[in-house]
Amino acid sequence: MIERPETAVQSIARNLEGYVGFATLPNQVYRKSVKGGFEFTLMVVGESSLGKSTLINSLFLTDLYSKDYPGPSQRIKKTVQVEQSKVLIKEGGGVQLTLTIVDTPGFGDAVDNSNCWQPVINYIDSKCEDFLNAESRVNRRLMPDNRVHCCLYFIAPSGHGLKPLDIEFMKRLHDKVNVIPLIAKADTLTPEECQLFKKQIMKEIQEHKIKIYEFPDTEDDEDSKLIRNIKEKMPLAVVGSNVVIEVNGRKVRGRQYPWGVAEVENGEHCDFTVLRNMLIRTHMQDLKDVTNNVHYENYRSKKLAAVTCNGVDNSKGQLTKSPLAQMEEERREHVMKMKKMETEMEQVFEMKVKEKKQKLKDSEAELERRHEQIKKNQDK
Repeated sequence: MIERPETAVQSIARNLEGYVGFATLPNQVYRKSVKGGFEFTLMVVGESSLGKSTLINSLFLTDLYSKDYPGPSQRIKKTVQVEQSKVLIKEGGGVQLTLTIVDTPGFGDAVDNSNCWQPVINYIDSKCEDFLNAESRVNRRLMPDNRVHCCLYFIAPSGHGLKPLDIEFMKRLHDKVNVIPLIAKADTLTPEECQLFKKQIMKEIQEHKIKIYEFPDTEDDEDSKLIRNIKEKMPLAVVGSNVVIEVNGRKVRGRQYPWGVAEVENGEHCDFTVLRNMLIRTHMQDLKDVTNNVHYENYRSKKLAAVTCNGVDNSKGQLTKSPLAQMEEERREHVMKMKKMETEMEQVFEMKVKEKKQKLKDSEAELERRHEQIKKNQDK
């Protein structure tokens, strides 16, 4: 083996005397990204009748859930299930977004809600497993990203803090997905009640060491101000509505009450615009990056670390197999299965032969009996 001396490579900044053209690289990346389109998976979790479907329709200005295709909570019985809906959204400039909405009808509606979060965990893990399998294939050109990038957790506007189910669910999922807590139907609370409720929720989140989505650090003053403003409003209090109402000569989306109108896009009434801007306009890519670089990498490292030379998963104490050992075991199982089938076929064949011999003996005995009977009749 030839050892080569290590040499330090220094990069020197140089000013070009003329135009080369690599300054167009961002434009090339932009065109490629727009051509391929974008994917985003959003999970909504919460009890029934908290306005999850209405909020999704309000966020993306599309009737993902309509009268012809109502929300899962209105179509499925009250058992915890996971259902996904896909819609292709197009916006100006030819930008396409394949939006996947994952709903959990029946969550928290039963008398006994023990382990009602398990179907959600299984769904998130299964999508990571699918992506890991796609990465391991020989042909990796087609790799759809169906991993859950964000989970909006809806908290009932009770005004009394988090329920034990809320705490347990977020603790179970905060290491697997970006969790953003929301106060649903915030128009049922007064501004003072809403602020006290927010403080109580954030206090309990910190006490139970629940890790909600962390906004990225930035050196830009304007971005830092925006992030600080969002953090101060967490958890976001939202109101959803698809009804357009005319207020003082202008048309707004909101809810009509005897005392007035709760406007969806009015920052003084709720935090809907903050959620929409953060989720879609400013931090959608960061949510995808955190999913890929943090949550998925954690899942991937645990999964690959489980497959060891001796086939023992040290983290869970379960027996696992390396790919070669798995193939050898499958071969042995196939040989045993074939031997078992061969034995069963031989037994069936022997049984059929015995039955046939018995039938022949019975037929021969019957013929002899008839022959004897005929002979006796002739002697008479």
